[in-house]
Amino acid sequence: MDFLTAMSPVQAAAMNIGLLTLLMLGLKIYVGGRRGKLKVPAGESHPEFNLATRVQMNAVEDVPVLMVGIGALAALGMPPWYIHVVGLGLLVSRIAHAVGLAGSSGLSIGRLVGTLGTMLAYVAIAGALLVHAFTPT
Repeated sequence: MDFLTAMSPVQAAAMNIGLLTLLMLGLKIYVGGRRGKLKVPAGESHPEFNLATRVQMNAVEDVPVLMVGIGALAALGMPPWYIHVVGLGLLVSRIAHAVGLAGSSGLSIGRLVGTLGTMLAYVAIAGALLVHAFTPT
C-alpha cells in the first residue's frame, strides 16, 4: 500500500480517474451485451434492457462530474491519501450501486451503499474544493 501514498496528487487522481473510466467502459459493455442477448433493436423498449440502461445512466449522472472534482483536487495539491479515499470510495460505491440495481429495480443493499457512498464523495470533493477556494495561499 506504500505505493499509493508515494504517488503525487496528479498520479493519484490519474489512477482513480482511470479506474472510474474502466468502470464506465464496463457498464457500456454490460448494456451492449444485454442488448445483444435480448435482441433489442435500437430505439425499441424492453423491460429488462431498460433496467440495464438505467444501470449505466445512473453512473453517467454522477461519475463524470466527480472525476472532474478528483482532477481539481489534484490540481490543488490535495494529499494522495485523500484523493484515494474519495476515488476508491466512489469506485466501490458505484460498483455496489450497479450490482444492486442490475439485480433488482427495487430497494437493495447495493443501491443503498452505492447512493450513500456517492453522496459522501460529492460532499468530500465539494467540501475540499470550497475550503481551498476560500483559504488564503
